[in-house]
Amino acid sequence: MVVDLLLIALAITLDPLPLMVFALVVASARGVRTGLAFISGWVACFVVVIALVLTMTGGQPPEPRSPPSTVSLVLKLLIGLSLIGYGIHRGRRGRPVHGRTPNGTIAGEPHQHLGRADPSDTAASPPRGRSSSFLTSRMNRGSIWPAAGLAVLLQPWGLVAAGGVTVVAADTSHLTTWLVLLAFCVLPTASLLAAELYVVLKPAPARRRLLGLRSWLGDHAQQAIVLGSITVGLWLTGRSVYGLAS
Repeated sequence: MVVDLLLIALAITLDPLPLMVFALVVASARGVRTGLAFISGWVACFVVVIALVLTMTGGQPPEPRSPPSTVSLVLKLLIGLSLIGYGIHRGRRGRPVHGRTPNGTIAGEPHQHLGRADPSDTAASPPRGRSSSFLTSRMNRGSIWPAAGLAVLLQPWGLVAAGGVTVVAADTSHLTTWLVLLAFCVLPTASLLAAELYVVLKPAPARRRLLGLRSWLGDHAQQAIVLGSITVGLWLTGRSVYGLAS
C-alpha cells in the first residue's frame, strides 16, 4: 500500500495542468487569498476520499481472497487499464501525422487549431467566454469559492480513485498508516504549496516566473500526461494481476 500511494501521489503532484491553472489563480489581484482557497479545495478532495474509504472499511483491511479484497483488486485493475488506455489515446492524438504537428498545424505554418482546441493549449491560454470571464472576475475580487471549486474540477480523479482503492488496505491501528495517509494528502499538494509560498515571499517576481513556467508547461503537458498515465497504469495493473493470481 505504501509504495502504491506514494507513486500515485507523486504522479498527481507532477501533473502539469493543475499547476498551470494555479499560476493564473495566484497571478490574480488577490492571488495569495485565492491560492489558499485553491489549495484548500485541492486537499479537501483527498481528505474526503480517505474518510469515505476508512468509514466503509472501519479502518481494517479486508482478509486476503475475501470478496471485498477481490473487488478492490479488480477495481484497481480496471483503473490501471483505463489509465494505460488514456495515456495511449493522448499519445496517439498528439503524434504528428502527414507533416502536421501535435496541435494540428502544418510544420512551418502559423499556429492554428483545426476544429477544436488542444487541451494543453486551452489550459495554457487565458480563459475565454462568459463563464470563464465571470470566474476570473470573481477570483480577482478575492472570492474564495470559485478558486476552491476550480481545484475540485482539476483533480486527476482517475489517480485519486486509484488512491482511494489503495486505501482499502489501510490498517489504522498502526501509526505508520496515518503517516502514509498524511503523505498522500501533502505530497500531491507540494508543488502548489511551493508556488504559494513563493508568491507570499516575493509576489512580483513569483507571479512573473510562474506565468513563464505555465507557458513552458503548456509545451510539455502532453508528454508528461502520457508518461504519467501509462507509468502509473502499468504499475497498478501489474500489482492487481499479481494480487489476483497469488
